[in-house]
Amino acid sequence: MPASPHAPAVLDQAPATESFREAALEGLRKPQKHIPAKFHYDARGSELFDQICRLDEYYPTRTEMAIMEEHVGAMAEALGPRAQLVEYGSGSSLKTRILLDHLDDLAAYVPVDISKEHLIESASDLATDYPSLPIQPVCADYTTAFDLPEPPVPAARTVGYYPGSTIGNFQRPDARAFLQHVAETVGPEGGLLIGVDLKKDTEVMKAAYNDAEGVTAAFNKNLLRRMNRELNATFDLDAFEHRVRWNDERGCVESHLRSHIAQTVTVAGETISFDAGETIHTEDSHKYTLDGFAALAGDAGFRVETVWTDERSYFSVQYCTVISESGA
Repeated sequence: MPASPHAPAVLDQAPATESFREAALEGLRKPQKHIPAKFHYDARGSELFDQICRLDEYYPTRTEMAIMEEHVGAMAEALGPRAQLVEYGSGSSLKTRILLDHLDDLAAYVPVDISKEHLIESASDLATDYPSLPIQPVCADYTTAFDLPEPPVPAARTVGYYPGSTIGNFQRPDARAFLQHVAETVGPEGGLLIGVDLKKDTEVMKAAYNDAEGVTAAFNKNLLRRMNRELNATFDLDAFEHRVRWNDERGCVESHLRSHIAQTVTVAGETISFDAGETIHTEDSHKYTLDGFAALAGDAGFRVETVWTDERSYFSVQYCTVISESGA
C-alpha cells in the first residue's frame, strides 16, 4: 500500500533479503530444523497476526488492552513528561493508541518494525489521528543494533515500549541479551514498559496458538509461502501442518510445521530433506512467573518498578527502570 502524501518519513534500516536466506538455510540444516520467529512478519504475516489478536482463543491482546485501559493513567505518570517513546515491533500500534491518548507532551513516538509496508501504513494512520505528535518510524530488525532518529525537541528521557507477549518468543539467554540492548538504547535515565505473559492452565495457553478457525496455522504456513516467494523455495504448503505443544521443562508453547511425508524441498538452490513427521520449529512462546521475569530483568540491567495484572493473573504489564551503576 503506498504511503499517503503526509506519511512520516521512514528511517530504513531493514536487513537485506540475504539475512533471511542465511537464517533459513542455517536453520534448515540443523537436526531440529528451525526458522527464527521474526521472519513470520512480512506484510501478509503482519496482517494475519492482527487477525490472531482478535480471536477468542488469543487472550493476550484483549487482556493486555483491558489492563492498559484500567491503569493507563499510572503508566503515563511512570513514563513522565517529554519522553521519547520507542516501540519495538510496533505492528498496527493498537495498544499504543491507549498510551498516546494519555501522553500529550511526548518528544517523539518512534515505531520500529521489520515490515516496512505495514510500518508505513500504521505510521500514516497515526499521523492522521495525532497530527501534533512527532512520529519517526524506523524500519529495522529491532533485535539488532539500529539508530534512533533525533527527536525534533529534546527528550527528557527515552522509554522503550514492548507490548504483547513477544518477549516470550526469545530463548532465555536471548531475552536477557535483548533486554540488555534495550537498556543500553534507553540509557541510564530510561525505562521500559513491557507486556509479559504469565503461566496458567496448559490448555488455555495451547489454544491461544492453535485456534479453531485456523488463522494461526495460516500465519505459521505463511513462513513457507514467504520462502517460496523470496528464496525460490519449492514448499508444498499442503504437505505440512501446523502443530503446537507445551514444553513443561522449557516453560513454553512450541509451534512447529510438521511434514506429512518424506520429501525433498529446494531452498535458495539447496536441497533440504524431510522425513515423514519431521518438523520445522518456528516459534517459542515462553510464559513467566512474576518472580521469574523480575530475575531476568535484573540480570539484564532493569529493575521492575510496577506490575499491573488482570484479576485472573493471565497477563501482566510491567514498568522497569534502568539500574544505575551504583545500584541505586
